[in-house]
Amino acid sequence: MNLWILIGIVIIVAGFSLKLDVLAVVLTAGIATGIAAKMNFFEILGIIGKAFVDNRLMSIFLISLPVIAVLERYGLRERSAALIEKLKNATAGRILGLYMVIRSIASALSIRIGGHIQFIRPLIYPMSEAAAKTHKNQDLSEKQTEELKSLSAAIENYGNFFSQNIFVGASGLLLIQTTLKENGYAVSLKQLALSSIPIGIIAIIFTFIQVYIYDKKIILSKGGKK
Repeated sequence: MNLWILIGIVIIVAGFSLKLDVLAVVLTAGIATGIAAKMNFFEILGIIGKAFVDNRLMSIFLISLPVIAVLERYGLRERSAALIEKLKNATAGRILGLYMVIRSIASALSIRIGGHIQFIRPLIYPMSEAAAKTHKNQDLSEKQTEELKSLSAAIENYGNFFSQNIFVGASGLLLIQTTLKENGYAVSLKQLALSSIPIGIIAIIFTFIQVYIYDKKIILSKGGKK
């Protein structure tokens, strides 16, 4: 047994322990493992390149994280909140309801916008919080703040989960079609996508009800505008 192929694990553990550049450590570990396995250099590069292409969506997601961090560092949250505070008729419910519609349409068209890290934390939640404070005429209580955080996160999940199968090429539809076919039900992807449209609409309606109730709670709390 060639134990030298485990050299990649040693390199990764040592590199992460020494807090070296992550990408450099991973690439070095991959190349070292390939050499230990007696692969030629071009074959190693081919495998690394194929892995990158096959997982490019995850790679793009990881690249977006430091970009969001930089934007937050230079006041993205504060700027978005300040913008909403200038809009007199804005409420947390209206902002979250509008985001639900946009998120649902994007999911139905398989457009990759949204996400807890990319949208909810730096944009949607601060804007909703600012609108709620303006609506209430004072700061939110700890309970109201936590409710708004959970509501913002939940709406991101609603829009993604209940509308993604409207897109005829969604992987979820393929899974549903295969499962139904195995049980003797022959349905097309188009039929499944059309059947998912009412589910997406119902999710939006229930979201509107949920955010309306939250706005009402804000109004009824001390200092709220009627």
